[in-house]
Amino acid sequence: MNKTPTIAFIGVGNMARAILEGLLADGYPADRLWVTARHVDKLADLAARGLHASADNDAAIRAADIVVLAVKPQGMQALGEAHRDAVQARKPLLISVAAGISAAALEQWFGGELAVVRCMPNTPSLVQCGASGLYANARVSDAQRAQTEAILAAVGMTLWVEQEAQIDAVTAVSGSGPAYYFLFMEAMARAGEALGLDADTALKLTLQTALGAARMASESELTPAQLRAQVTSPKGTTEQAILSFQQQGLEATVLQAMQACKARAQALSDELCNQD
Repeated sequence: MNKTPTIAFIGVGNMARAILEGLLADGYPADRLWVTARHVDKLADLAARGLHASADNDAAIRAADIVVLAVKPQGMQALGEAHRDAVQARKPLLISVAAGISAAALEQWFGGELAVVRCMPNTPSLVQCGASGLYANARVSDAQRAQTEAILAAVGMTLWVEQEAQIDAVTAVSGSGPAYYFLFMEAMARAGEALGLDADTALKLTLQTALGAARMASESELTPAQLRAQVTSPKGTTEQAILSFQQQGLEATVLQAMQACKARAQALSDELCNQD
């Protein structure tokens, strides 16, 4: 970016803080970052590091080239209506990390004719290992896409989808996905205990195995299916476990669960974007 844009974070929950920490760790100038909260005392640590910390959303918006909307989805319409004039005066790029709020609703609530990016990050962003799905409306320029990627790359990888409806699929895969793995880890650790290991040993082995498998899959040129085949010897121990999973319908269960997640994401979006 030729000119370092000024970024205002409206709201400072866990995700906003994760992005801020990632940007600062990457060397982003602190004086180009604004952050707001109702109670400014909650921002004292960020202010001490050179960020502009304020309880005045209008002031932050009027200073910004990019506004990251990090408030709860239920509060987005009220935020837009309260600060429409400031947004229209500045016409910043809006990046929303609020689940379920459509780009059209954001444009409407903030006054119209705005470049809007919807972002679906996930909780591993808190340890700079996130996956963020991104959707841009037609007003977002190539330069603004690049700026968005640079911001979200501070907490992990980014991928664009070309249809807004695909954000609900992103929710089902990566947005909610960490919880699926946590559930599987729970089940593995408990099974390890049932097989005779103490709880600490079972958990440590489970977590390291998950970490190792994820690294192998992400760093290998082989697909997960190929990697699985490599460690599944005919008539071996792993094969028996895999066959049991398949006989119990693991693949169908995963598909059904993710379809339920996507359907709920669509329903929540309909509810949030059609508030009276």
